[in-house]
Amino acid sequence: MAVRVRVPGKVNLHLSVGPPRPDGFHELVTVFHAVDVEDAVTATAATGLSMSVRGEGADLLPLDGRNLAWQAAALLAEVAGVAPDAHLDVEKAIPVGGGMAGGSADAAAALVACARLWQLDLSTDDLLPYSARLGSDVAFPLLGGTALGTGRGEVLQPVPAPARLHWALALAGGGISAGTAYAELDRYRAAGAAPEPIGAPDALLAALAAGDVPAIGAALGNDLQPIALALRPELYRTLDTGREAGALGALVSGSGPTCAFLCADAEAAEHIAAVLAVEGVCRDALVASGPMPGAEAINR
Repeated sequence: MAVRVRVPGKVNLHLSVGPPRPDGFHELVTVFHAVDVEDAVTATAATGLSMSVRGEGADLLPLDGRNLAWQAAALLAEVAGVAPDAHLDVEKAIPVGGGMAGGSADAAAALVACARLWQLDLSTDDLLPYSARLGSDVAFPLLGGTALGTGRGEVLQPVPAPARLHWALALAGGGISAGTAYAELDRYRAAGAAPEPIGAPDALLAALAAGDVPAIGAALGNDLQPIALALRPELYRTLDTGREAGALGALVSGSGPTCAFLCADAEAAEHIAAVLAVEGVCRDALVASGPMPGAEAINR
């Protein structure tokens, strides 16, 4: 028996980062948006837990308990009181360390796939508490769509977003550790070298609800973008190139270094991705759209 689950990557349309909390996490106000750059996780009956990874960045990922998908399967088996018997095959398209929550997406997919494989009667709502134990970003790939995230990002509220959004995504060589980005933001703020949190996404939420794509582009924001640019100065040119090619909005996704460009339509996204590739400002350029549903089995 095997269960195959597809799961979306994400772009943070808004990311406001508060000061560190006593538990070491930061208080966030973020707007997640799921896009159709997707991974797939297939859980197959096996003796014991094992995994394989192929596709985008596969050689960068561990195949043991350091992998978040492995941790998800092990946690689910523990809390359900079943043997962790599964082989997880992960097919990656979401860039590793790219600020699009690829590892978190794989963990979410592993929860869904193993719950079905082990015939556990668990809904998405049932799996959400486990996702929060795994990481701040694991809950959103379970839910998908567009959502307001608070707390450390794990408290989610779906938001109205009727418009289909089209994106050109510039993938960079190498990644940026989220932990490094947050630590650098704290250091920059302590030195007075980084702005205070951008705050509530009122203008963005209004634009999303109205389906006003140019207004959405104008309201994009990310407190971690200055840190990504400091760590990877070449991203300045990437962002400028996409804007000059006609993007309605541009920002670094999450902790970066993936740059996301909101486009007027699918044709504009193809054009901007082509310009990014021709100008050589990224290692690869993709087109994407959203919102997409969360992790779901595709061999039902």
